[in-house]
Amino acid sequence: MSRRKLVVALAAIVAVAGAGAAATALTARGPRPVVADPGLPPATTAITRGDLSDSSRQDGTLGHLGERKINGGAAGTLNWIAPTGSVVERNERLYEVDGRPVRLMYGAEPMYRTLKTGDEGKDVRQVEENLAALGYTGFTVDDEYSEKTAAAVKRWQKSHDLKQTGTLGPDTIAFAGSAVRVEEASAATGDQTGPGRPVLTVTGSERVVRFKLAVADAARAKTGTRVSVELPDGTRAPGKVSSAGRTASAGDDPQDRTPKIDITVSFDDPEKIKGVDRSPVAVDLTGETRKDVLSVPVNALLALPGGGFGIQVVENDRARDVEVELGMFAQGRVEISGDGLREGMKVGVPSA
Repeated sequence: MSRRKLVVALAAIVAVAGAGAAATALTARGPRPVVADPGLPPATTAITRGDLSDSSRQDGTLGHLGERKINGGAAGTLNWIAPTGSVVERNERLYEVDGRPVRLMYGAEPMYRTLKTGDEGKDVRQVEENLAALGYTGFTVDDEYSEKTAAAVKRWQKSHDLKQTGTLGPDTIAFAGSAVRVEEASAATGDQTGPGRPVLTVTGSERVVRFKLAVADAARAKTGTRVSVELPDGTRAPGKVSSAGRTASAGDDPQDRTPKIDITVSFDDPEKIKGVDRSPVAVDLTGETRKDVLSVPVNALLALPGGGFGIQVVENDRARDVEVELGMFAQGRVEISGDGLREGMKVGVPSA
């Protein structure tokens, strides 16, 4: 194997590991003498100065944050379901059973029981937080369902033409963490429903992008990494990695069993993002950028006879090997540094 082919093979390996590993694995161990070489290379290229970035482009899919099912809370006949694609916010209808609306409230705990005066728990606090947010006050927001809480519930029931019982259960409200978007109906109007039977599949209302990334490249997409997303209409939108999976899987493609993790990207301005769900998008990971550095194509590197790596400098119709220190590998180029190197200097490369 030639000195150049050896270096290119090594560079392919270390590029996967990242710039830090590249510098460690390929940097020479100490200063080496300049070796005169009267043989001229078949072609040359110039050392360039500028920014070098190890950004990469990944194929992603436009979607919404999270997915969960909303189950029925009372037995009866479904006579209305929020339409697919609609966004349901606090106090708005999710579905109706026997003409009685079930409304959305915000909270992490499920609505699993009918609350009454004297009850205590996290679900009580959630109910009180929602009542207060809607303007039905007069009680202390805590874990106790007091008579004052029941009085606020009665006022809420009156505003929706409900029987003023002062109690509240899963036949009237359902909890989700925030506003939801209806992904699809799990039942149809006219169907019978009841506790535990799926009625709707919903997602969060926030637009996100999801893609899979090879485990070897996981360091490029840590939580908080800045990205730029090219949307289906050709426009670009900034964002950042909001979550990175911790469990790798080989995926379903028999032609590509590379272990990959799931990455989710959140937009800086999600309300401005348009496009059909599950549309393909391109995600540009910004990665690390080295500012104002000298670089050459990777195939300009040589493995020096005594160890370390260099480039073949061509000046005055003569060629000489010059040892270099290596930095970032990116975009088919490698950052170099060393004595006497300068922008525009000609170095040998294989013929095209």
